[in-house]
Amino acid sequence: MIKARITGVGKYLPPLVVKNKDLETMMNTNDEWIQQRTGIQERRWAEPGTTTTGMGAQAALAAIKDAGRSLDDIDAIIFATLSADYFFPGCGVLLQGELKLKKTVPALDVRNQCSGFLYSLSIADGWIRAGQYKCILVVGSEIHSSGMDKSPEGRDISVLFGDGAGAVVVEPSSNGSGILVTKLHSEGDFAKKTLVSQTFEL
Repeated sequence: MIKARITGVGKYLPPLVVKNKDLETMMNTNDEWIQQRTGIQERRWAEPGTTTTGMGAQAALAAIKDAGRSLDDIDAIIFATLSADYFFPGCGVLLQGELKLKKTVPALDVRNQCSGFLYSLSIADGWIRAGQYKCILVVGSEIHSSGMDKSPEGRDISVLFGDGAGAVVVEPSSNGSGILVTKLHSEGDFAKKTLVSQTFEL
């Protein structure tokens, strides 16, 4: 049986570091409160002009290099994000254009947030196992900072999230090692606890 394995990993973080102390000027919170509940000390926020696709491209290039592959080797893209640059077209096809990949490369967007990368990886695993593609680029990228409620009412959510991108290259395993199984589930009963009512500024 063919197995899929991750052969390259890449990431991109915006240079702007926002510490817990910085959030104290925006909302009713403090460093101790945040660390006791989350362990988080800082996060990155994207600067104006940064795009979800652009961050994803930086992470993708790093992953491709780490895998020892070239842009010509990529034969499929799966891009996970909830903070897409546009409602349409999706970031996947924008990434395909930005990296100037072959026009035969399909691009699939997964519009999940926290779980998006895992869902994307499970799809890549299935494609590899089926023999449909041999070198898949999986990207997760989010810009949360422009859409978060930074008022005191939004502190429970806003202290948790930052901006950044990660990417992996997924290929067939040559030695039998690789992804064993992915088990996915959802818990819709609690979905409303994480509602973000604001529109992201894209």
